[in-house]
Amino acid sequence: MPVANPNRTRDDITAPAQPPQLHAPWTTPDRETLLAAARKFTYTEVLPTANSHDRTGEAIPPALMTRLAELGYFGVTVPTEYGGLGLGVFEYAMISEELSRAWMSVASIIARAQGLGTRFDDPDRRRALTERSARGQWIGAAAFSEPESGSDLGSVQTIARRVGDHYVINGRKRWCGNAYEGDFILVLCRIDDNSEAPGPIRTFVLEKPRNSFPPGISGEPIDKIGYNGIISWDLTLTDVPVAADALVEPFGFSGAEGKGFKAVENGLNVARVQTAARAVGLARGALEDTVNYLQSRVQFGTPLADFQALRFTVADMAAKITQARSFYQYVANLMDNGVPCEREAAMTKLLATEMAVEVTGQAMQLFGGNGYTREYAVERYWRDARLTTIFEGTSQIQQKIISDRILPRPNR
Repeated sequence: MPVANPNRTRDDITAPAQPPQLHAPWTTPDRETLLAAARKFTYTEVLPTANSHDRTGEAIPPALMTRLAELGYFGVTVPTEYGGLGLGVFEYAMISEELSRAWMSVASIIARAQGLGTRFDDPDRRRALTERSARGQWIGAAAFSEPESGSDLGSVQTIARRVGDHYVINGRKRWCGNAYEGDFILVLCRIDDNSEAPGPIRTFVLEKPRNSFPPGISGEPIDKIGYNGIISWDLTLTDVPVAADALVEPFGFSGAEGKGFKAVENGLNVARVQTAARAVGLARGALEDTVNYLQSRVQFGTPLADFQALRFTVADMAAKITQARSFYQYVANLMDNGVPCEREAAMTKLLATEMAVEVTGQAMQLFGGNGYTREYAVERYWRDARLTTIFEGTSQIQQKIISDRILPRPNR
């Protein structure tokens, strides 16, 4: 097996000489400034943290969380009147791509704010929590999936039963990232309204202290192969009390209006565009590291970067990344202009995430034996890219969404 150049490790990767830029019609001076700041932060602060903390099993370090809050990234889509940046899905996705180039988990943690868990009927309560969200002081977790309900959220079995002036929740939730560390947990439940028909699906906010679970909630971390920095939990809820006024619409300002399950579906469209951006960031990280490696690695007396076959592979990788970026930016722009685009959101999520799996795999191949070590960050991008085809709706779910809108099924 080839021996790595001891003078080049994962810690030696720096910003490329010519990083990708915004192109017309998307570019504006404000976006260019925002992009430059996000890129500088990513390479100087996020990337070193990712390289040192990715496999520790710990959550994203508090110091990095503080810096995210200082930069306003927990409130990208929160209106300025609440202390947010007041920007759209486009900027939210653009920043997410930059952060994912270093560590996808950091791009994921900002999605746990953005006005999440604030959509209460009481305007004073909504304002106070939204301001906290924008400051990074109201960061939550989404308890939507269950052991028998992943893609099919309409079949959730967690029950919220009315008891006097409050509800009591019983059930089991899985894939609850940031549940222990967060300020609240959004729990998707079926309301038991004492009727024979299945009750409506609604979302409750369970407020909690950070780094603890309230009485009635227990759980175990899920042993994942990647997506480190965000601890994912398998939770059991046993007679957990929650106030009747803790019912909310699940998503913040980046989600569409709606009630119950429809609001979940609408919010997932934004999440899918953000996931496409995260996938592009991962693929870009793998490509940039590969270019660095091919230029420094010498075989047969010449740098690997001089071999035509490898150069062509890099060209294909770069073309696919650029194509996926252009598509997610197009869909984000549609969303910001109020254009319904559920099909397009599914398309960009499908194509970008499958691309990320392919490109990070190619990067591993170009690293040779060294790619199958932990000496280089390319293995992190490869591990994390594999998840993007699964969460926020699997590739097969995206294909179903797309095909059902192209080939509507007749009523049966």
